[in-house]
Amino acid sequence: MAEPGQRRKLEAILSADVAGYSRLMQDDDAATVETLTRYRTIFGDLVSRHEGRIVDSPGDNILAEFDSPVEAVQCAVEIQRELGRRNMQLAAHRKMQFRIGINLGDILSRDDGTIYGDGVNVAARLESLAEPGGIMISESVRMQVYGLIDVDIADAGEHEVKNIAEPVHTYRIVLDATAPNRYGSRKVSRTFAVTSAVTVLVIAIVAAIVFRPSGEPEDPILTMPTGPSIAVLPFDNLSGNPEQDYFADGMTEDIITGLSRFRDLLVIARNSTFQYKGQAVDVRKVGRELGVRFVLEGSIRREADSIRVTAQLLDAASGGHVWAENFDRKLSAGSVFAIQDEVSENVVAQIADAYGAISELRKSEARSAAPGTLGAYECVLLAYEFLRVLNAEMHAKSRDCLENAVEADPNYADAWAWLVAIYNEEYVDGFNPLPDSLDRALDAGLKALELDTNNQVAHWYLAWNYYFRRDQEKFEQHADRALAINPNNATMLAELSMPFAWSGDVEKAASMVQKAMRINPRFPGFYYFTLYHIHAVEGDYEQAVSDAERLGLPELFWMHAKTATAYGHLGRTEDGRIAVEKLLELYPDFSEKARAELESIYWPNPEYIDRYIDGLRKAGLEVPNEPAAGD
Repeated sequence: MAEPGQRRKLEAILSADVAGYSRLMQDDDAATVETLTRYRTIFGDLVSRHEGRIVDSPGDNILAEFDSPVEAVQCAVEIQRELGRRNMQLAAHRKMQFRIGINLGDILSRDDGTIYGDGVNVAARLESLAEPGGIMISESVRMQVYGLIDVDIADAGEHEVKNIAEPVHTYRIVLDATAPNRYGSRKVSRTFAVTSAVTVLVIAIVAAIVFRPSGEPEDPILTMPTGPSIAVLPFDNLSGNPEQDYFADGMTEDIITGLSRFRDLLVIARNSTFQYKGQAVDVRKVGRELGVRFVLEGSIRREADSIRVTAQLLDAASGGHVWAENFDRKLSAGSVFAIQDEVSENVVAQIADAYGAISELRKSEARSAAPGTLGAYECVLLAYEFLRVLNAEMHAKSRDCLENAVEADPNYADAWAWLVAIYNEEYVDGFNPLPDSLDRALDAGLKALELDTNNQVAHWYLAWNYYFRRDQEKFEQHADRALAINPNNATMLAELSMPFAWSGDVEKAASMVQKAMRINPRFPGFYYFTLYHIHAVEGDYEQAVSDAERLGLPELFWMHAKTATAYGHLGRTEDGRIAVEKLLELYPDFSEKARAELESIYWPNPEYIDRYIDGLRKAGLEVPNEPAAGD
């Protein structure tokens, strides 16, 4: 029983201190105090943001308490990552790294705000076991946060700690998958056994993970997504008729399923989100409880022969809007489920596509980050951004970032997969070319598939690679596999429609790009490449000119080449001349290389090449009758 002036409570306790503080003070006490003051401010801001309280901060130690262990761990992760970024600006011998320990336990709290008890003592002992820049948590914390935070947890074993009778089972928060781990790399099971049969199954699964040989790729089925996390709340039925709940619930189900097809997204399962059905919720609270960055909510209103679906994506940290859209549709007999499918596809694409709301926000954050602070997933976002702008500067930035990512984490399949795209672009667009671009792309793609046989991006860009190698069979094999994995990836549909169009399957290409435009209305300009080709083949050069002008890729020589040939066929010689001038500014010897460049993409249909060159000549470009020597 607590004495007067004291009360007992269950709290998450965070204890932190500076590793090597005495050495830092001896080296330069003034600079150490200055850095410590700045870092304490960061602690204070983040603890407050996560609804915690700084209890005490004597010397180099900081003690804080939180009502929620999830908030405590998320706060610690953000602290270590932010301090890591700050330390990058310091000389190696001046870096200030904190150890952090977190425990959930019963404590005594006095009226003056001080706290005591084993709950506090265990947190301090966990801190001493943590590595510099690391976080160590207790079993009680692990049980509360598992599955609710976007970082891995590694079992660090039991430890005898001073003044605590029983050994403490400890777990390490994995901030960097490539960081040395002196405690081993045992994964924590996701499932708790409830029967002896289930126990055996769980042990078997965990054993398979624990005893996997070092360096062997993780099972892609068990690998956690590397990108952002999202929860889809049950859509509200505003129709006033409870019988219409099936439509709202079905829409929610379809969106969850559709988002789950994007394997870099961590999508919270239906059972966890449907607990909020019919409730007025604070998305920030939902974000904390489910451990997600984004929350999607919406409503369905049906009246007579019409229906309106409203959806909005919210940032769970701030509660701010990221994206919102209304979908109005007319109802007819038998059309309800077709409308449900159509709207859910639109919502999913506009949120999760490469150029959807989540990626655009994350890309904006990645662009503002210093190069050294970009994580592997941000490197993937840079690759998406490169595809949008298609210029040499972004190509180089993406390539460097991805190459650093796979060097730091050789088992990150998505980074290998996007390197295929980047290396392919060296070949087809001439950006920052290095030797053997197609071979490097092929090697990267095969590595990605070795790590994850169902990696859609790897199949997608290997299809391109084999197309450039003029292997139609393997092109179609990988393209069909990519389409099967996620047929609602609008960016993939638009990109793969191009080689299908060039190889003569215009009908399939048209269907692919039309679906891509339908499910992602805010698409980037490169979607028009396929439409340009289709209209040019049909002889509709007025529309082809419009398509070429809407590409919006002024630093890509292909845009000006396509514009010039369309103008040439239309007899608009002055416009053609201007387009040719822009083309030659980017590619001065294109006249001599034109036939070889065109053959690289139109090789299945030589008649396309002849028609293209005819248009370029009519626009004023002098193209030799035969390829230049060495082409």
